[in-house]
Formats: sequence, structure tokens, C-alpha cells
Amino acid sequence: MLVSDRVQDLLSRERALLSDVQAFLEVHGAPPEVMDHARTAARALDETFLLVVVGEFNAGKSSFVNALLGAQVLPEGVTPTTDRIYVLVHGEQPGQMEPTRDPFVSRLTYPLPSLEGVALVDTPGTNAIIRQHQALTEGFLPRADLVLFLTSADRPFTESERQFLSLAARWGRQVIMVVNKADLLETPEQKGQVREFVENGARGVLGLTPPVLMISARGEQRGGDPGFHALREILKMRLSETERTRLKLANPLATTGELLSGEEARADAARRTLTEDLSVLRDLEAQREHHRETMLGELDGQLNRIGRLLSEFEVRADRFIDDKLRFSNLRGLINSRAIEDEFRREAVGDLPDAIDRQFGNMIDRFVEANLHFWEDVQAFLIRRQPSNEVARTRFSYDRGALLEGIAGSARDHLENTTEQELGRQLSRDAEDAMKGAVGGLAGGIGIGAGVGALIGATALDFTGGILAGLTLGSLGLFVLPNKRLQAHRQLRQKVSDLRLALEQIVRREYEREQERADSRLRDAISPYTRFTEQEQVRLAAAQTRAAELRARLESLQADVKALG
Repeated sequence: MLVSDRVQDLLSRERALLSDVQAFLEVHGAPPEVMDHARTAARALDETFLLVVVGEFNAGKSSFVNALLGAQVLPEGVTPTTDRIYVLVHGEQPGQMEPTRDPFVSRLTYPLPSLEGVALVDTPGTNAIIRQHQALTEGFLPRADLVLFLTSADRPFTESERQFLSLAARWGRQVIMVVNKADLLETPEQKGQVREFVENGARGVLGLTPPVLMISARGEQRGGDPGFHALREILKMRLSETERTRLKLANPLATTGELLSGEEARADAARRTLTEDLSVLRDLEAQREHHRETMLGELDGQLNRIGRLLSEFEVRADRFIDDKLRFSNLRGLINSRAIEDEFRREAVGDLPDAIDRQFGNMIDRFVEANLHFWEDVQAFLIRRQPSNEVARTRFSYDRGALLEGIAGSARDHLENTTEQELGRQLSRDAEDAMKGAVGGLAGGIGIGAGVGALIGATALDFTGGILAGLTLGSLGLFVLPNKRLQAHRQLRQKVSDLRLALEQIVRREYEREQERADSRLRDAISPYTRFTEQEQVRLAAAQTRAAELRARLESLQADVKALG
């Protein structure tokens, strides 16, 4: 490379830029292959100028290279003969193969002064049957300083060639189009048509018209070909010291521009992903609140059904009072044990079992709704896959780990907590609350059984209050009517107190359990919410930094272009 003070200044600026871009990409978690390209771009400044030959396997690349060098350096054949990348350099020993760090790249020396300062690279066919060949070729393309793109006159500019040329355009590589086997075309008109077809195709992909040379490798090997003479003249100009220096400086910058564009695209995709995630999380929060309100609304309906059970009990108890507190039943009133048994049988009846069933239905509905909600959370996580632009980046890994944490919380909740367990938990909580409110209940009973005990206690309290002072000697004319009115008032007050106590207890326990479920969801989501906030700050800073690097890159590219 021609190293003048001007070139040395450009080299220093470029090395600094490539180092800063590499650090930028690493900090922001670029994919491994992107980091490989960034390191390759930095190393390219110290490598030999690479003139890379690419094309389909039947385009005659090996024959072309041999004709270009004027020696039988590479094997030729009608089947794919190049199964690796050959890097041909000038050396004293002809045909000496040197190993490289890459097992699929061979370094071959040959005493050819025309190769001094240049490494000629022969690649496998872009459409080779062995797909590894194409991967080798595509992976080597970003290292090229100048590309000789070989197509065949009998099948010019195929679809696979167009796709491969688009890769060269993506990496900003200089391209010379070479149409081999031009001797197969019988008239100048046919040659003109093929040249125009290739020019138009290349212009459509590259956005500019590269040189198009019509050559015959076979003709050159048999005594000379005018197309080869024209090609050598173009190569002589392109491989001059000044032009090689310009290309050597320009190509890593083109690679860097592509890498920055890729990182900017990934950052934009990450921002879109975060925006969509936040929108879905807001929807999830709205659904959670709607779910909460719906469940509390259903609770009102459940409590109304319990209220109807108590009202029906009240009607039966009223009837019992009217039937039993009469002068005609004086003997029965004397036997308090019997009256209590009758009250339990005729007024209380199956009220405890009915309330127990109603509470069971409430718990089942509550648990079922909460489990369905966690299933919806899991379904949300399954659907929220990042776009391809951010796949295999640190952002996608970190985001995936946090979303998996939410999914794991949902999964554990669904797998380890059954409806029966949640039902027992809610029953125990409500029972403990009822014990505190009512007192005197036996441990280990269900909610309905607790209500039954409460009803029984109410009956005892009610009958005891009614029967107090009822003796044969104290019965006057108005005693029983007054006792009957007193019993009705006591009954209404007891039932009202019972209804209020049940409602307060159930609402408190219901809301407490709902809050526990909400808290589990908030705890699961909060790390991802924090991650989202941090990522938004990071992406904003990355956008600013990328713009700074882009400005430095464009300034350098303009200065390098001025070399030519």
C-alpha cells in the first residue's frame, strides 16, 4: 500500500473508527457473525489486496484463473473442481500449498510477478450442489477488495448470480463483470445482446453500470483473446498502487457502513418490539383490572344468592315462631331441648349445606377464572416472539430470559397450584376470618359448616332469649304475644347481622385473594418492565452514538474517494 502522509492520516482515522464501531457493536450485543465481520474489516487494512473471483461452478472460473495467470495453476473440469477457497500469491516455489487458520481456505504460491502485492482468490461455485461451497463463497465476499464476477455466455446472469451479486452490492464492493465462453456466440449481434442483458441486470442490482468484458478463457489459453487483453488493461488500472490503496481503505468503510446499518435496523426492530410489548402489557393490565371488576361483579351475584338462602330461612323461622309461640303449645315450650331440635329441623333445615354448596361454587369460579387468566398470560408470552432483525442479539436473549421468567411464574402457578389447593386456601382464610368475627367455631370445618355452626348458635341464642322467664307460674295474658313479637325482632336482627357478617368476611377474603393473584402477576412482570425502561434509554443513547459514528464514516469515505 502506498503510504504517504495523507494516507497515513486516513489509516489512523480509519483504525480509530473501526475500533470504535467494533466496541459499539459489542456493547449493544450484536450477533456473533456481525462481530466477526467487524473484526475482519479491521484486519483487512493489514492484509494483502484481495482480488476475488466468484461465479457459478459451470462458468469456467478455474479455466479463467489459469488463463489470466498464463499457467496451469488450478485443476479444471466439467464438474465442481473447487471445494475450497484458494488464495493464490506470488512465491518462489510453484504449487506450494500452505495451511491457514481456516481449514477450508488454502494458500497456494506460484512464481508470478503479476501477483506481487495482490492475492487472487478462487472461490467455489455460487450454485454448487454442496451448499457448504456457497456458504464459503458468501462468507468470503466481505473480505474482497475487488470482485471479478464471472458469468457464462450460454447462461448469462442467472437468478442465483443475481442474488449473489446483491450480496456484493450490500457490502459495497467494486465489481467487474466478466462474461466467459464468448466464443460460443456466433455473431457480433449475439455478443451485443448478451452484453446488454448482463449490463442491465448488473445495473438493476448494483445501481450502477460496472465494466462488462466479453472473454473466452479457452481462446486465451489457445493463443490469445481480445477480451482478455481489454480485461488486463482494466485490471492494470484498478490494481495500480494508488487505486489499490483507495480500494483497500474504502472497502472496510463499506463493510462498516453495512454493519452500522444492520445495527440501526436491529435497534429500530428492538424499539418496535418494546413498543408492542408495552402495548400488550398495558392490555394485559387492563384485562387484569377488567377481570378483577368482573369477578367482584360476579361476587355480588353470588352474595345475592346467599342472601336469598338467608331470606328463605327467615321466612321459615317466622313461620316457626308463629306456630310454636302459642298458648296451645305451652307444654312444648317448656321442653327447650325439643323446641331447639324442632327449630333446627323445620327452620334451619339444609341451610348450612346450601350455603356450603354456594360457597363452593364461588371458590370454584374464582379459582377457575384466575387460572384462565394465567393461561392467557402464557399465551401472550408464546405469541410475543421478536422479529428476525433482533434474533440472536443480546437484546433478544435478555428479553427472552425475562419473558421466560414471567412464563415460568405462570407455569409454576398453573402446575403447582391446583383448584382444590386454592379452594382449600381460600376456605381456610375465610374460616379464620369467620372465627374472628363470630368466635367459638370448631377448627378444621369448611365455610358452609362454619355458617351452619353460626346458624346453630343463632338458633340457641334466639331460643334462649325467647324462653327466658317462660315458666307456668309467670305466664300472663300478654306474655306470649309479646314474646312472639320479641322473637320476630330478634330473628330479623340476627339474620341481618349474619348477612352483613358473611358479606364483609367474603368480600374481604375474596379481595385479599385477588390481591395476592394480582401481586404475583406484578412481581412476575416488574423485572421486564424495568428492563423495558432501561432498554429504551440504551436504545436512545445507541441511536445518538450511531449517528456520530455514521457522520465520521461518511467524512472518511469522502476523503478516501478523493484519493482517486
